[in-house]
Amino acid sequence: MIRTARLDLLPLRAEHAAEMAEVLADPALHAFTGGTPLSPEALLARYRRLAEGSPDPAVRWLNWVIRLRDEDRLTGTVQATITRADGSAEIAWVVGTPWQGRGIAREAARGLVTWLATQPVRTVIAHIHPDHHASAAVARSAGLTPTDEVHDGETRWLLHLP
Repeated sequence: MIRTARLDLLPLRAEHAAEMAEVLADPALHAFTGGTPLSPEALLARYRRLAEGSPDPAVRWLNWVIRLRDEDRLTGTVQATITRADGSAEIAWVVGTPWQGRGIAREAARGLVTWLATQPVRTVIAHIHPDHHASAAVARSAGLTPTDEVHDGETRWLLHLP
């Protein structure tokens, strides 16, 4: 678990799927990433696969649900894929529409990056659609800066850890 001022980042479990299906149900959450919200059954299957971990021993999949302590409610997710060979961690986040604009994604991303700095990670990477200004603000607040690299229409953001 990663704890911040208002949040608990709890390791993702299959049991979170039902509540998270509601949190992630707004199709607007997919405006920049594509796809559609998953049904509770599909999300359960996905969470079971994620909980099993990466089939590649050189890659770690780390996934957390974001719990807002004051409301005792799940509000989103953060994730990191750590590649041991190069010491990189690709991170991502999503916060359900009802909880957006409250700094939850910023706080969760900063908490994740702070935790990653204690791991064998040298570089933190995020890929953000150039029109997704809110996500860019989250990345910036977590210490990442945009690069000139574009992959699949998304700008690569980087943070080199000491």
